[in-house]
Amino acid sequence: MKAYGCCAGLLCAVSVAAAAADFDGSRSLICASQEARTCIAGKNCASSTPREIGAPVFVRIDFEHQVVVGPYRTTPIRVMERGEKQLLLQGVELGLAWSIALDQESGEMAASLVDRYAGFVIFGACTPL
Repeated sequence: MKAYGCCAGLLCAVSVAAAAADFDGSRSLICASQEARTCIAGKNCASSTPREIGAPVFVRIDFEHQVVVGPYRTTPIRVMERGEKQLLLQGVELGLAWSIALDQESGEMAASLVDRYAGFVIFGACTPL
């Protein structure tokens, strides 16, 4: 019985390590936006859907080509930094600075898009392709 417990523990450890590798920048991801917040200087932030703020429901992160691909545009990833627990991506699109923070264990993500007047925060999750 001890051998089964040991093997099960080993399989779980391997499974967790493999899942973590999914979100370390080595595999392309598809990310779904789930909720959004809009913040305008001097006003309270408002909840909305990604569609209401004009954000795509799905984007693909292509690490090999260093781009984020949406339904209408492809934008280069200008900065990518691997932290201990998250992967940070940054770029510029349509006059907005954007950042994506990706949890390397779960694939959950938060993205922000800002200019000098307003900011948008999108929460969602990614999965490997």
